[in-house]
Amino acid sequence: MVVTHPNIPRDNLGLARLMGGIFDAGDAAERWCAAFEAEYAALKALPPGPPRTVLYCIWQDPWMTVSKETYIASMLAELGWQVPALGNGERYPRFEWSHGLVDGLDAVLLSTEPYRFTEEHADALEKQIGIPVLLVDGEMMSWYGSRALEGLRYLRRLRSIVDGC
Repeated sequence: MVVTHPNIPRDNLGLARLMGGIFDAGDAAERWCAAFEAEYAALKALPPGPPRTVLYCIWQDPWMTVSKETYIASMLAELGWQVPALGNGERYPRFEWSHGLVDGLDAVLLSTEPYRFTEEHADALEKQIGIPVLLVDGEMMSWYGSRALEGLRYLRRLRSIVDGC
């Protein structure tokens, strides 16, 4: 059995090399790593944007988000964004909506997984709280390994969308 647990996007390089070794596919793993490094460099070459605090919602009823100790928060940190510290140290804390919470946010991101948030959810919540609420692809934000390379591309697109709000 092989257990992996990348914490930051660049951990995917070691994961790819590990899998390449296990499956005698080292050359393919190195090609993937080169593509990943190129995409990571493109992400880092973006001019710095304003720091943002975004609430990344993964569930509703009860409302749940991600802590700073998650891969998702590390992905967002690549853009200079942070998630608010909520809960009591849980990786996926529950929260209640309040004016104090909303006032400290630049945007809310509703993930398409594990809860299947939709554009309708995003539109309704944005009308309710009065700040930008965007639907984001949960696979691109949280699936390390097979989705990591496309996840970096997705981050660049996401930043341009949020910057346009």
